[in-house]
Amino acid sequence: MLLRLCEHLDRARVEPRVISLKQTHPIGDRIARLGIPVEALGIGRAPTPLHLYRLAKMLRGADVVQTWMIHADLVGGVAALLAGRVPVAWGLHYGHLDRATHGTQSVAIARLNARLLSTWLPSRIVSCSETTRREVTAMGMPPARLEVIPNGFDLARFHRDPEARRAIRAELAIPDDAPVVGQLSRFHPQKDQPTLLAAAATALDRVPAAHLVLCGRGLDAGNAALTALVADWPAERRARLHLLGERADPPRVVAAFDLLCSSSSYGEAFPLVLGEAMCAEVPCVATDCGDSALLIGDTGRVVPIRDPAALADALVAMLTLPADELRRRGAAARARIAARYELSSIVSRYEALWRAIALPR
Repeated sequence: MLLRLCEHLDRARVEPRVISLKQTHPIGDRIARLGIPVEALGIGRAPTPLHLYRLAKMLRGADVVQTWMIHADLVGGVAALLAGRVPVAWGLHYGHLDRATHGTQSVAIARLNARLLSTWLPSRIVSCSETTRREVTAMGMPPARLEVIPNGFDLARFHRDPEARRAIRAELAIPDDAPVVGQLSRFHPQKDQPTLLAAAATALDRVPAAHLVLCGRGLDAGNAALTALVADWPAERRARLHLLGERADPPRVVAAFDLLCSSSSYGEAFPLVLGEAMCAEVPCVATDCGDSALLIGDTGRVVPIRDPAALADALVAMLTLPADELRRRGAAARARIAARYELSSIVSRYEALWRAIALPR
């Protein structure tokens, strides 16, 4: 989302500079290719006074500091204070906090930020989701300083693509008219592939022409933990499971889906993959995690987390809809994104926030 924000800023009015607390990252490299300076502080486990001094020096002369994620909120906020009380907008991009997912240090810093620092250190606090807003206000953040600016989606990049649909299905030997459920994710407990595969086993049996496509890091035949989940599947059902692993063309893969399924059980805030699929006119079935229900609305189905039977019923209900009704839902999904989450309008909200808190010059 930070990359998308940088791509669409009005560069005649905003002169961005990106600083990574640790090292640069492939996303940072892509930001740099936009002509935006990207620097890294190289912080290890924890910042030292020298790191804070260097960061404060970098921030001197800035009109606004927009931090992004838990550690940056703390470190960037303190450095902006040292740089001459540069106004700071914190960025909150997480769902439910727990030590297993985020680590003990991150949870401790998030609580410190919420309970002690949020009332005076940031000028404003931006949450990417209603789920996050509820989480942090319960931790002690002042609601008056909070604003929800959701993630945004580039409708020009994610769209219906009949050519990609044909090509990906031909690559996977999936008939053009076969119903396809897909997941674009990574293999991780948060994404709860055991629930997805348990639900899919039922759905694939009830809809014998259907296929399941899993795409993302760790979702490949070389992952023993994943293949163990389907080891007892009959050969006919396994033949309709496609494990693609990580690919460089996710928008083309999504174009081959009739339905996208998100099975996350915790930790989501505002799932980008749902909005991207909806832009491509692919309806979604998702577990009620983060802002998934708010994002999908009435264009798809939302079921309780960790409930394979409910997820299977939702998948079957969507897969057995008449083709024209499924297309209508896909078009409605894209229209919902265009009306509520179109990227340029989200970028404009960030720019308006920065103008409102910027140091007068």
